[in-house]
Amino acid sequence: MRKRIAAGNWKMNLTATQAQSLTSELVQIAKDEYTGQGLVILAPPAPYLPLVHHLIKDARNFFLSAQNMHQEESGAYTGETSASMLTSVGATYTILGHSERREYFGEDEALLAAKTNKALAHGLKPIFCVGESLSEREAEQTLEVVKKQLSGGLFHLSAEQFAEVVVAYEPVWAIGTGRTASPEQAQEVHQYLRTLITDHYGSAVAQETSILYGGSVKADNAREIFLQPDIDGGLVGGASLKSRDFAEIIKALG
Repeated sequence: MRKRIAAGNWKMNLTATQAQSLTSELVQIAKDEYTGQGLVILAPPAPYLPLVHHLIKDARNFFLSAQNMHQEESGAYTGETSASMLTSVGATYTILGHSERREYFGEDEALLAAKTNKALAHGLKPIFCVGESLSEREAEQTLEVVKKQLSGGLFHLSAEQFAEVVVAYEPVWAIGTGRTASPEQAQEVHQYLRTLITDHYGSAVAQETSILYGGSVKADNAREIFLQPDIDGGLVGGASLKSRDFAEIIKALG
């Protein structure tokens, strides 16, 4: 049975004091109000990873994720963070291939494949993002784009390695733009991704792969989105910065 997941990507937001308050509030609300088996993954900015880990380490079904990592083991890479550094402060997941990393930092499939290899070698589970831009959707290239991203970044893995990966579909045109993909539009792409995984790794692996939706998931639309048969939760941006909103998204996992 595949995992239901609410992952909060805080991006470059919050002070340390705000991060502490948000995490503490989430842990308490989840303890009081959520009895389901869904996983909660928090991805704070790198400086706050030890702080957040300390606050969630004894909380049921809470896990820590990095927002990115470097593909090399160590070395003269000023400002970068290695997989071993992340695991040493309690991270068990790392986001890879987020649209902002692809767009602003030029990350391509070859680089992301290398990052994925390094993450898995250190026991980090990648949350691997794919998704199309507005121009690509309008040109009806959505399925072609996500196939290229998924296969180029992940399909070199063995079935055993791939089983450690969480996939996230984020339509770039629906992030922070006020535009929202309908649950049916999201489901169409999720179903296609699962079909690609089935074709490459077989049905058993595909049916165990969690595929998250990352297109402006909010407290008021999460339940409808998560009811779609191939959507296993959300990779949440802005709404994860508000404890009550994110708590409602967690509860929508069921």
